[in-house]
Amino acid sequence: MTKSGWRWLAWADTAILDEQDRPIAVIGVGRDITDRKQAEQALRDEKEWAQVTLQSIGDAVITTDASGSVDFLNPVAEALTGWTAVEARGKPLDQVFRILNEENRQRVADPVARCLKAGKIVGLANHTLLLSRNGMEYNIEDSAAPIKNPEGLTLGVVVVFRDITEPRRLSRQMAHDAAHDSLTGLVNRREFEKRLDRALAHSIEDGVQHALCYLDLDQFKVINDTAGHAAGDELLKRVHGILVGSFRERDTLARLGGDEFGLLLDNCPLDQAITISQEIVNAMRDYLFQWQGRSFQVGVSIGVVPITAGSESTAELLSQADVACYTAKELGRDRVHVYQTADSEPAQRHNEIIRASTLREALEQGRFTLFCQPIVPLGSANGGQSVPRYELLLRLRDEDGRLVLPGDFIPAAERFGLMGNIDRWVIRRAFQDYTRLFAGEAAQIAINLSGNSLSDETLLDFVRQQFSEHAIPPERVCFEITETKAVHNLGWAREFTSEMRKLGSSVALDDFGSGMCSFRYLKDLPVDFIKIDGSFVRDMLEDESNYTLVSAINQVGQAMGIETIAEYVHSPEIVESLRELGVDYAQGYALGMPEPCG
Repeated sequence: MTKSGWRWLAWADTAILDEQDRPIAVIGVGRDITDRKQAEQALRDEKEWAQVTLQSIGDAVITTDASGSVDFLNPVAEALTGWTAVEARGKPLDQVFRILNEENRQRVADPVARCLKAGKIVGLANHTLLLSRNGMEYNIEDSAAPIKNPEGLTLGVVVVFRDITEPRRLSRQMAHDAAHDSLTGLVNRREFEKRLDRALAHSIEDGVQHALCYLDLDQFKVINDTAGHAAGDELLKRVHGILVGSFRERDTLARLGGDEFGLLLDNCPLDQAITISQEIVNAMRDYLFQWQGRSFQVGVSIGVVPITAGSESTAELLSQADVACYTAKELGRDRVHVYQTADSEPAQRHNEIIRASTLREALEQGRFTLFCQPIVPLGSANGGQSVPRYELLLRLRDEDGRLVLPGDFIPAAERFGLMGNIDRWVIRRAFQDYTRLFAGEAAQIAINLSGNSLSDETLLDFVRQQFSEHAIPPERVCFEITETKAVHNLGWAREFTSEMRKLGSSVALDDFGSGMCSFRYLKDLPVDFIKIDGSFVRDMLEDESNYTLVSAINQVGQAMGIETIAEYVHSPEIVESLRELGVDYAQGYALGMPEPCG
């Protein structure tokens, strides 16, 4: 008896016949086959369990016999291939499991045939694409393994695969985003430099010539400032559409930053590159940008540099192309300029152009910084004043972290029209950091404005916007305008001064006395302070004429109700002399060195 009380028997009866073939007896023989039946049941249970397992797992499974014909598909495999297990049984695997290489759309070698030949597990090729019976396509991955009996005989193959379409899509999207500009969809600077590296290597190894073009939109700042950033962004998005017919499909257009674009012309001699660049200039010149009922003329300046076996590096190529672009702008904008090592420009001018290109990079990389120098009251009338005053002084950190003084970079920045952007950076940074830098002090800060800003009609709106965004009291800001620049832009200087004073800010006329008509124009500018030119103050004790000028400027200021500030005060003796003359404030090394703000 088994535990259940039943046993299996295999029974056979045999009849015993007499001479007339009549049965006279029956012999029955029984054999106990309980163990065999139990083994068969266990095998059926195991097979059923395996089937249930294959039906339940998340991966797709196809099994074949030793000839490669399909034997079984689980539901996941049915869903991906579009075949039911019943329909697929007995069919060749490549009819049911149709796979291609995703990149070249060529058929992939049958994994079952490979597995049967190798007698071991084989992986599917990378970038494998499964074509479903219903026309769907799936990215898949995994392996095929032989099915062997205990004696090692291969009975068939099991192919296990999974759908990785969504992970692959996300991976491709991440790779695309890492290499492309989010606003325009064009190749970004990092990817562009990689392609430029490959082009340079190609030129060095095979002598093939390419060309690099550096594009800078000529009227972008006007559009951005007058119509707003949304208009500027829309223009940047349209650049590719405007230019797409001007260069070839194999060329690469990239956004390098701001309104600057790079164009890599593949396998392109210099004369053809110039022709293509001129077509781009013409296309931009003919384009009229429309925005909210307003029209803007757009232009582009292009610097071109050939990529040859003699080119030094990617960084050098970009620098040369940038220099050529700046030269195109200086020559009148809306034109093409080719970089040449033996250009006709003097060395100093060439160095200034290179410095200007690095200044733009410094702005983008945040390498400018602000220093503060105190402006100290001298007279008894101001002795009790409680409002500290500081002039904000601009410094630049080079790529090695060393400080660069304004005299080494401002001339290039002014010459190539960058000071307006730098001034705006100073204003924005000073307003953003005011509370952190001068918490509890209620200090007044003096911000210098360059000649570039004095011709910028949108600066007033920008300053008002910054006051609104950062909630800094206007009376805590003094704007300094140099006398010579104010004289050359008298109308705008008068308007700016008046508007700032209406807001509550004060205005100082810097470097007063350096111009030939200082007193004549002083009455036309409603300023609060005049800063006596330091070149007079510095030598006033040794040079009687300078002493007289300092005294005269102070007297005129006092007579007009304008407070005076002496610059370049480098000794206690000068401090005392200025106090005796009645100068209101002094600024210089004798009273306080420039220190990093904060």
